[in-house]
Amino acid sequence: IQSNHSKDVKSVIVSSLIYHKPIYKMPKTSKKMVATALVLSLSRRGATAFVSSPSVRFGYRALGSNSKMSMSTGPMPESEDNMPFYALGVNLAKQLGGQVKQLLDEDEMEIVLKGFEAEFRGTGPDGQAVLMTYGQQLNGILQERSTGTVDRTKKAGVDYIAEFLECNDEAIVTESGLVYCPMKEGSGAQPTVSDTVEVHYHGTLISGEVFDSSVDRGQTISFPLGNVIKGWQEGLAMMKEGGKATLVIPSDLAYGEVGVGDIIQPGAMLKFEVELIKVLGDEIEVDFIN
Repeated sequence: IQSNHSKDVKSVIVSSLIYHKPIYKMPKTSKKMVATALVLSLSRRGATAFVSSPSVRFGYRALGSNSKMSMSTGPMPESEDNMPFYALGVNLAKQLGGQVKQLLDEDEMEIVLKGFEAEFRGTGPDGQAVLMTYGQQLNGILQERSTGTVDRTKKAGVDYIAEFLECNDEAIVTESGLVYCPMKEGSGAQPTVSDTVEVHYHGTLISGEVFDSSVDRGQTISFPLGNVIKGWQEGLAMMKEGGKATLVIPSDLAYGEVGVGDIIQPGAMLKFEVELIKVLGDEIEVDFIN
């Protein structure tokens, strides 16, 4: 991940759909930077994936060998030839929608869409002049609204941990705030951050909504442990091959106050059931997209 913060935040917004891997690292970012990124994202180019090297993009293995996901939502709104362009619109909406739609009412959303269309078609006022004139005011509005949302989300996470610990006597809280609850003890090798691991996992929000699951896909995944969020690094390092555990990960050890896409909101606490299949050492068995 690049060290430049404004580029990092934009990367979170722009690459969250195509190269989304929920367990992958996010940069530490302030609420002010999040708000600023929402403005910058419409005026800058480029995106990096959630890996150490910005030139390598991590492929989402949910698709497996099939190029199309099953769609059970009824007939598509466009012809088969036109649907790729429709998909581009969906992609753009998902990149930015999850970050802002919860902060706007319906009338404000209509104004946003009007501004987007005018800039996209080149029929509106000078876009750079608009951003220079109103960008700071926009940042203030978004920052004020996002602060309240993040605080409420974090408070819900704290309450969830209290209930989880009350119901699971074997669960422990580490110094960092990670909740580790063993489900099955392993007996094999124990990984370090420098190792590549093969795992099966099921990730949910504290509401129970599934946001990513290799279990549901029926396919394990391998990745360098050093490339994932801190909660995974710490939790997996406490396990041994063959073991299974529940990890409840506070936002500070996950995606912080940025979130990912339109599912993992800023400040969200995450819950994973993780099975450590194998410690692969320095072997790399990961799918990449260049």
